[in-house]
Amino acid sequence: MPVGKSRASKRPSGGSSSSSTATLLVLMFMSIFGVWMLTSNSVVTPPRQKSIVHKETSHSDSIHHNPNLPQKIPSDQTATVFEDIPGDLPADALKEEDEHNKDERDTIPFKQHTEKLKTAKNDTEKEGGKQAKDNVDMYKWELCNVTTGMDYIPCLDNEIAISKLRSKGHYEHRERHCPDEGPTCLVPLPEGYKKPIPWPASRNKIWFHNVPHKDLAKVKGHQNWVKATGEFLTFPGGGTQFIHGALHYIDFVQQMVPEIAWGKHTRVILDVGCGVASFGGFLFDKNVLTMSFAPKDEHEAQVQFALERGIPAISAVMGTQRLPFPYNVFDLVHCARCRVPWHIEGGKLLLELNRVLRPGGYFVWSATPVYRKEKEDVQIWKEMSALTVAMCWKLISIKKDKLNLIGVAVYQKPNSNECYSERKKQEPPMCKPDDDPNASWYVPLQICMHKVPSKETERGSQWPEEWPERVLKPPYWLNKNPLGIYGKPTPKDFEADYEYWKRVVSNTYMHGLGVNWSNVRNVMDMRAVYGGFAAALKDLKLWVMNVVNIDSPDTLPLIYERGLFGIYHDWCESFSTYPRTYDLLHADHLFSKLKNRCKTIVVITEVDRIVRPGGKLIIRDKSNMIEEIKNLLKSLHWEILLTFSKNEEQILSAQKSTWRPKTYTTPS
Repeated sequence: MPVGKSRASKRPSGGSSSSSTATLLVLMFMSIFGVWMLTSNSVVTPPRQKSIVHKETSHSDSIHHNPNLPQKIPSDQTATVFEDIPGDLPADALKEEDEHNKDERDTIPFKQHTEKLKTAKNDTEKEGGKQAKDNVDMYKWELCNVTTGMDYIPCLDNEIAISKLRSKGHYEHRERHCPDEGPTCLVPLPEGYKKPIPWPASRNKIWFHNVPHKDLAKVKGHQNWVKATGEFLTFPGGGTQFIHGALHYIDFVQQMVPEIAWGKHTRVILDVGCGVASFGGFLFDKNVLTMSFAPKDEHEAQVQFALERGIPAISAVMGTQRLPFPYNVFDLVHCARCRVPWHIEGGKLLLELNRVLRPGGYFVWSATPVYRKEKEDVQIWKEMSALTVAMCWKLISIKKDKLNLIGVAVYQKPNSNECYSERKKQEPPMCKPDDDPNASWYVPLQICMHKVPSKETERGSQWPEEWPERVLKPPYWLNKNPLGIYGKPTPKDFEADYEYWKRVVSNTYMHGLGVNWSNVRNVMDMRAVYGGFAAALKDLKLWVMNVVNIDSPDTLPLIYERGLFGIYHDWCESFSTYPRTYDLLHADHLFSKLKNRCKTIVVITEVDRIVRPGGKLIIRDKSNMIEEIKNLLKSLHWEILLTFSKNEEQILSAQKSTWRPKTYTTPS
């Protein structure tokens, strides 16, 4: 008869004998259980690891409720367990890659950016750690007392820094000028803010009160950019050069150059001076991802309109610095009357497009010099023609769109160095060998061109696979000899990363974090590595902005190679986007890597600025880091939906509420 059952059936009724028997029983049980645990761990691998799910106490009593915004996840979702099944790429590898082969970093194909890093004061984490342990009431939040109010972008609205600029002639005032330390105040909500209209309806209309600006509708309404229609802002799908709709214009461009092959040969493009981004918005129908950008200028909130519509865009300008992208990554660059003087100053701005454009890629230009005969337009066309010939760009087609009454010119960048070497006059010059073409974080523009990669093993020497094959297949240029981020030969590392994120997304993120993915459109991966998280979401009706941190291995070129897109950034600074523009932010072991350089409270404040009310935040990190963040989010009246504990790590899922403080900061 088994010992446990025998003891249970003959349990004494009390006294010292009962106490000693119980003690013996406990010791025997612990011994047997310990032996079983050791043998089971060494022999049998459980198919699924589960851990406790923590349901957090709600702050809903202190949040003013908005019937249009989700305030709390139904209680039946709290029964989900941690289903993050480890495989060839274990979860702990994701937090240890910077320690792995630290001395061999120079031998792997991903260099590390070091252009400009912010470093926190020595007492940063001492303060942060103390705050994390204190009661959430210790945090005193106030609204930002700034001129731009509900549209505040800290690095673009730094009025003190802008006032000290010596010149604004090259749009220096539209470039990034970040405060020495990120703000810890909150951006107010527009009065009457509502839950955003879901995609794809949002492409055609948004709530006026979410982006309450009418001037652009007055100025550009006749060009079908945007119109004010009652409580909505509507978008007929037009633009300055395609007032009869983007779809006709998109088809016209492909008719001009069939080799463009939207969505197959051409997958990732850059739209310069995008307006409200209707061009990129309708290219989704062709399976094309468009990185649209425009400055924060007199065309008020044009990028905010784009993001509210569910179309990717950032606030940026062709000014004095390189764009925050690698070289040789965009399949096509588009400029429809984007008001950029490409022809001046030795072609400095057009040479920046040359840097980011893939060899063999296309430049589509539909500005007035292409088709008008006014004196200024004719002169610009003459200078532009001379410049593009000097750059070895080939004008492969120029036609007039009879419907929109505009002309379009399509150029192609060379895919070899033959033309460069045959030029009689070496202007623009070739860049010096020590100029890193991928370096772009606060790097000044250069009047030079980089050579086209010529070796078969170099990125850019061949065109990527067609979409969708390119998202899953390791690129031809990944070297099998150097080790990848996680310690395997790079192609295997790439494949294992995707398989890992496919499991995590399927087993945990889709069902276990309280996220209704049908309401998610604008997503940001705050610490992308190979883009595996974005690749795992590729079949959903959403897009992912992959952020590669400038103090991390430079994997952004690989992300573009697989038909995804992203940007370089330093999370110790504000991101170049408007408030309330993302539905979901994802941070995999980001905060523990930032803590020695900047305060956690600063980064969480930026997260709160970016995420829409009702939007979500998913964090995977060390347990002590999660606890600190959890306290901060509670003080911000975020709803902590679920937390998963596993070893020394946790996953946290949280939802932003509509709460805002009542008082403003004291003006500096």
